[in-house]
Amino acid sequence: MAEGSAFATRRRWGRRLVAIGGFIATVFLTFLGLLAITFFIGRVIPIDPVLAVVGDRASNEVYAAARTAMGLDQPLVIQFFHYVVNVFSGDLGQSVSTGRSVVEDLSRFFPATLEMATIGIMIGVLVGVPLGVIAASRQGSIIDQIIRVVGLLGYSMPAFWLGLVGLALFYARLRWVGGPGRLDIFYDGLVSPVTGLLLVDSLLAGEIDIFWNAITHLILPASVLGFFSLAYIARMTRSFMLDQLSQEFVTTARVKGVPERVVIWRHAFNPIRVPLITVIGLSYAGLLEGSVMIETVFSWPGIGNYLTTALLNADMNAVLGSTLVIGAVFIFINKISDVLYRVLDPRAR
Repeated sequence: MAEGSAFATRRRWGRRLVAIGGFIATVFLTFLGLLAITFFIGRVIPIDPVLAVVGDRASNEVYAAARTAMGLDQPLVIQFFHYVVNVFSGDLGQSVSTGRSVVEDLSRFFPATLEMATIGIMIGVLVGVPLGVIAASRQGSIIDQIIRVVGLLGYSMPAFWLGLVGLALFYARLRWVGGPGRLDIFYDGLVSPVTGLLLVDSLLAGEIDIFWNAITHLILPASVLGFFSLAYIARMTRSFMLDQLSQEFVTTARVKGVPERVVIWRHAFNPIRVPLITVIGLSYAGLLEGSVMIETVFSWPGIGNYLTTALLNADMNAVLGSTLVIGAVFIFINKISDVLYRVLDPRAR
């Protein structure tokens, strides 16, 4: 009996190790594919990284020497091999725009994007999910129609236009929020970066005034981002809920006299939590990679603004590094969503 129990335990741990190994292998291969895509796109687009370094007035000899020093005279396969080795050793090259290493730049700019996108997805979830549930529970009513129109506006309205209107109304006219940037200029540099997240760092430093000032600057761009994620999350929540509300177990609960609130939030909502995780994860990743317009409008010092500047300056190391980080975050969020999917749904284990 004891031997059978020990064998079952070893078998269970063996399956877990195989699953963990498969997970790590999948992440590695996906990241390697991302490396290949970013590298070869960087070589195909009509931007010469050598000219970005030496300038367009450099002599042929200087150009050739710089090209050799950058390793661009070697075959693409050799270049890709060196690129992979450098990436896995933490070297993304030097930025032409800033003169610093790309890794150092990304450690400065990415937390600002992460902070704004995190607040944005929190707004999207806290508002979008209840709106989707309400719309589904009152299908065909005026409330449902209004929520669907709000979702349609979120899909069709240009981000830069909404950001400019928000600045003109809430900052320039009403003075309810702070202006462009992360802080007022007289607060800039007073908080030493620890995590890079200004809200967290200001609280750690005990600077409450700076914390609230950062909130006033963050709330408008985060709300604009949150509006777009809200539209997607509300639409998908409504669709999932309509499917559940048509199921027989919901009808049975209503026939038994279960209160409508319990029917909606316990019987119908619980089964949609799993697909909602995937929707929220994709929306969050989309905010991280799609905040370029918002960061440009609000002069937000994030990775989107950094990527735009790098593209304008033909700074390929910064472009490839930024793209790689965004892709890696996308992969990470997807994998976390898969793990949560398995935790919440026993059938997926």
